[in-house]
Amino acid sequence: MIPRSSLALAAALAAMACPQAARAAGAVEGAVEKQGLNITAVIIFFAFVLFTLGITYRAARQTKSASDFYAAGGGITAGQNGLAIAGDYMSAASFLGISGLVFSNGFDGLIYSIGFLVGWPIVLFTIAERLRNLGKFTFADVAAFRLDQTSIRVLSATGTLVVVSFYLIAQMVGAGKLIQLLFGLPYSSAVPIVGVLMIVYVVFGGMKATTWVQIIKACLLLGGASFMALMVLIHFNFDPNAMFAAAVQVHPKGDAIMAPGAFVADPVSTISLGLALIFGTAGLPHILMRFFTVSDAKAARKSVFYATGLIGYFYILTFIIGFGAITFLMNDPTYYKVGANGSFDKIRDLIGGAANMPAIDLARAVGGDVLYGFISAVAFATILAVVAGLTLAGASAVSHDLYASVIARGRTTEGREVNVSKISAVVIGVVAIVLGYVFENQNVAFMVGLAFSVAASCNFPVLLMSILWRGTTTLGALVGGFLGLISAVLMIVLSKAVWVDTFHMAGTAVFPYDNPALFSVPLAFVAIWLFSKLDASQRARREQAAFVEQYVRSETGVGASGAHAH
Repeated sequence: MIPRSSLALAAALAAMACPQAARAAGAVEGAVEKQGLNITAVIIFFAFVLFTLGITYRAARQTKSASDFYAAGGGITAGQNGLAIAGDYMSAASFLGISGLVFSNGFDGLIYSIGFLVGWPIVLFTIAERLRNLGKFTFADVAAFRLDQTSIRVLSATGTLVVVSFYLIAQMVGAGKLIQLLFGLPYSSAVPIVGVLMIVYVVFGGMKATTWVQIIKACLLLGGASFMALMVLIHFNFDPNAMFAAAVQVHPKGDAIMAPGAFVADPVSTISLGLALIFGTAGLPHILMRFFTVSDAKAARKSVFYATGLIGYFYILTFIIGFGAITFLMNDPTYYKVGANGSFDKIRDLIGGAANMPAIDLARAVGGDVLYGFISAVAFATILAVVAGLTLAGASAVSHDLYASVIARGRTTEGREVNVSKISAVVIGVVAIVLGYVFENQNVAFMVGLAFSVAASCNFPVLLMSILWRGTTTLGALVGGFLGLISAVLMIVLSKAVWVDTFHMAGTAVFPYDNPALFSVPLAFVAIWLFSKLDASQRARREQAAFVEQYVRSETGVGASGAHAH
């Protein structure tokens, strides 16, 4: 038998793994009963929460201005920001989902980790420095630098809130299930706990508290994953070839696990998934906000460099953990019993034949209940760090982009703007709790992919074209941005993952692919170019003439806001 706690944790995290690895997450719900306390995990969980609440209290006393609340006063160092970016980006879905894909599919399971990682050079070379030089608190500051403030901020805020909403739903459901597992609480009590903690971090601590929650989480996750990978390598005397040979010997797919093409064989799906992961990273609002927390463009560039190294190291660990799980667990019926047809018989009916739990089970295999409890608690810390960053990004979009710039049209005070942001954080938290209830028994894994697709189809094209192309106009950005946003959402709703598997609207999907990026991203870019070319208005000529000033500032930083003294 698989440990019952592993099945419960599968229910908690299948919803956050990638769509192919968690297609039947909803089926787990009926199989999970109330669990006993995992004492180790509970102790680590309480220690993490108490420590981070102390940080929040200290941050609240130091948060005096809008700059402090939104961007930590620009006083975060490059090294700290690199860790925080990594903590914001390395989700439980990455840790558990990718290692689970490697366990199931071998080498081909790395397609997600490669896609997630390759997005960072795009950020480093095209976005990071220019974003810090042109913006203040949100990426809408950059997109609206020379374009119409009102319309571009409405577009940016809409894209931000859509991305944040879909990301939050998946994280809230997973976090609620983890609390349910660790404390044996009913789901209806677990979700509000997560929501309240999320609200407290953001409302009282702002970006400073959120940054340190992400830093601590990154250190815990990297430490736990490093120990697991180290124990696997020690078992094979640090010989990767021996590990791969052992994996090929015990895996039912044999040599096929070392060859590409077994996981995403369709070229269109492969390219579309890659586009979403690569360009989606450069459009995630909670990631882009992090570049405003450092003192200057040089620090922004260095923080991306550090984050890329940490994230790359982390994905190497998931590779080792995935193959290590094959060798440690594949032939152990305590964890997984492999059927004659290559399926994982013991868990096939529960999670659709996809092994989502190898990392957790490997933790128990190499470190006993102590490491198992630690990794379980770290998984929750991972989710909490992500939802805090998402909530702050959403609240900033409402208060800074919509309220201060569109509704009040600049006629407001910093204090009032920050108060609106705090109220928005509470509202977003309440909405996230409600959505967590609504989607408890639904397959919400597709929403993570939707968040990346929307970010790649709306936020990224508008941001990139407004920075790098002189000809971009407000009309082009609006039409292209909204076309990318609407087409991405519509195509995913009509895909098999949603139309057939989630909503059960028909036996076949209207849109034949799970990921729309191959279609929606070019549509957004082409529309921005075409409608900007067609725009011959006087305002368009002024916007194009203002490109020179924007270019100088984006490359030199002259006129950019600096760090506040502390």
